[in-house]
Amino acid sequence: MSKLSFKELLDAGVHFGHLKRKWNPAMSPYIFEEKKGIHIIDLNKTLVHLEHANAAMKQIAKSGKKILFVATKKQAKDIVAERIKNVNMPFVTERWSGGMLTNFQTTRKSIRKMTSIDKMKSDGTWDTLNKREKLFKTRQREKLEKTFGSIADMTRQPAAIFIVDILKEHIALAEARRLNIPTFALVDTNSNPKLVDFPIPANDDASKSITIIIDEICKSIQEGLEERKNLKANPEAAETKTTEAKVDSGAPVQEETVETKTTTEETVVEKKEAPKVKAVKAKAPAKGPKTEKPAAKKPAVKKAAAKKPAAKKATTTKAVKEEK
Repeated sequence: MSKLSFKELLDAGVHFGHLKRKWNPAMSPYIFEEKKGIHIIDLNKTLVHLEHANAAMKQIAKSGKKILFVATKKQAKDIVAERIKNVNMPFVTERWSGGMLTNFQTTRKSIRKMTSIDKMKSDGTWDTLNKREKLFKTRQREKLEKTFGSIADMTRQPAAIFIVDILKEHIALAEARRLNIPTFALVDTNSNPKLVDFPIPANDDASKSITIIIDEICKSIQEGLEERKNLKANPEAAETKTTEAKVDSGAPVQEETVETKTTTEETVVEKKEAPKVKAVKAKAPAKGPKTEKPAAKKPAVKKAAAKKPAAKKATTTKAVKEEK
């Protein structure tokens, strides 16, 4: 959870927004007032949204998934690179190459190229190359390192993405939304917070405001990672803690549930017995049509008896012929 105070955010200049003419009307719930043509962000809402973002980040880190940080602005480049390296999370600070998320297979291919060049240097095949080939490979390696070096450990798509200035990184935001990846972002008064799942209304131009918020997010990620380590180290202790908490909280509730179960079982038995009586009553009239069926066959016997006169006719005709 966020431990920042209102005064710390105020001193860092998190409350400063853009000019009034550059504002986005969707940011009106997060704007406190307008002063000298500049919008001022409501820091109380910043604290609330920061707490929500920290809780979500902690859960993602605890589950062992990766969070991608995107910040290509001059003010945020170095800050993000320094802080996120300590947390072992992937980040993009140079240039967002289009399709980095939506076309993730090709980005993995380029990362494999980079690793293959490193293997060539370790295997000894590097010495067999010409001077021209070596120069080409080194230049290719530097170019790939610049764009994909920070995401080399990211073997699959990230579980979430954190963006500084969604107007500048609109391609990254569009790709994340297309893939239904949860988005966290610093949202200034000139951007639309409805495009982001976890918006943090704050000044995204000042380096102090970026550092104070990213430091807080890094702390929550670190807490999540530490909890994951503790769970792996002693899972039995974690299980006992959870069971003890359940016993302490749910002991009286279980007694009530037993009583309710007995009453419900009695009602169920009564309901089951009632339909049985109805079924017996319904079966009694059903026997009538079964006994009537053989009686219905009697006319067929009568038909057979009715055919006998035809045989008599045949005998009479024979007798008439003999007399003649």
